[in-house]
Amino acid sequence: MNKQKVELLVVDDDEFIRDILEMMLTGAGYAVTLAVDGEDAWAILDSEKHKFSAILLDRAMPRLDGMGLLLRVKADNRFSGLPVIFQTGIDHPADIAAGIKAGAFYYLVKPVNENVLFAIVQSAVSAYNSSDNLQQTISQDQIIVSRLLRRSEYYFSTVQEARMLATVLSACYPQPQRVFLGISELLINAVEHGNLGISYQEKSKLLKDGKWEAEIERRLALPPYAGKKATVELEHMPHEIRLSISDCGEGFDSREYMELSPERAFDPNGRGIAMSRRMSFDQLEYMGKGNQVVAVVNL
Repeated sequence: MNKQKVELLVVDDDEFIRDILEMMLTGAGYAVTLAVDGEDAWAILDSEKHKFSAILLDRAMPRLDGMGLLLRVKADNRFSGLPVIFQTGIDHPADIAAGIKAGAFYYLVKPVNENVLFAIVQSAVSAYNSSDNLQQTISQDQIIVSRLLRRSEYYFSTVQEARMLATVLSACYPQPQRVFLGISELLINAVEHGNLGISYQEKSKLLKDGKWEAEIERRLALPPYAGKKATVELEHMPHEIRLSISDCGEGFDSREYMELSPERAFDPNGRGIAMSRRMSFDQLEYMGKGNQVVAVVNL
C-alpha cells in the first residue's frame, strides 16, 4: 500500500488532539484533512473533493457529534463502506454498543497508543481500498470463468497467499465486494490463529507493540509450524455458494466472537468473525472443535 496516496479525515473539536493525530499520521506517510466537528466533516465529505480511505472520529462534539456523523455517513451510498474509527474517552457499554450497531469499524481510547493507531488505521485502509479496487483487480473474463466453476480447492500457508486467494474466490460471487472482506478475514484467521497458534491475547499485544507481521514471519519459519497448510473449498450450487475453510489448529469456542462485543470494543483485534457474519455472508458456522468454518451466500 502506498500510504502517500492514502487520505484520512480526522474529526475532533479539541485542537490539541487534532494536532497530535495529524503529526502522527502525516509522519507515517498519510495525507490528513482536519475537521472541527461533525458538520464541518460532513461539508468536506459532501464536497467530494477528497477520496478518503478512513475517518477518525471523536464522539462528543458540538453541532453534529460523532454518532450523528456516523449515522449520516452509513446512510449515504457514497460513503457507506468507508471505515469509521472512533477515538474517544466515552467508554459506557451502552454508548459503545450503539456505535458498534451503527457500523463503527473500531474504537480507540484516548490517549491513543501510536502503534495501535497505526495498526488499526492500516487494517481499516487496507480492507477499504482492497474492496474498493476489487472490480479493477478482477477482469471481466476472470469473473465469467470463475462463475463457471462448480467446485474448487486450494491450500495456503501465509497471509499473503490468503489475501491473494480472497481476490480469486470473491470473483466467484455475484457481489465480489460484499464477500471480499469476510473471506479475507476468515482465511487470515486460519493462518494466524489456526496454523500458527497466535492467541487473541497474543495478537492484541503484538499489534500494540507493532510486531504482528514480524511474529507471523518468525513462526512460519519454526519447525512446529513450517509446512502447515490450511484448506479452502468453494462449492457453487443452484441456490447457494458454500465456502469451507479448515486449518491445522486446536480449534476454539467461536460463540463469543460471533457478535461485536462492547467489552472488546477498545481491543485492537477480535472483530473479523462478527464483521464477516454481519457484512459478507448469509450463514456462518464453526464446525466441530472450531478449526473449520462454513460460510454460505444464498443465491
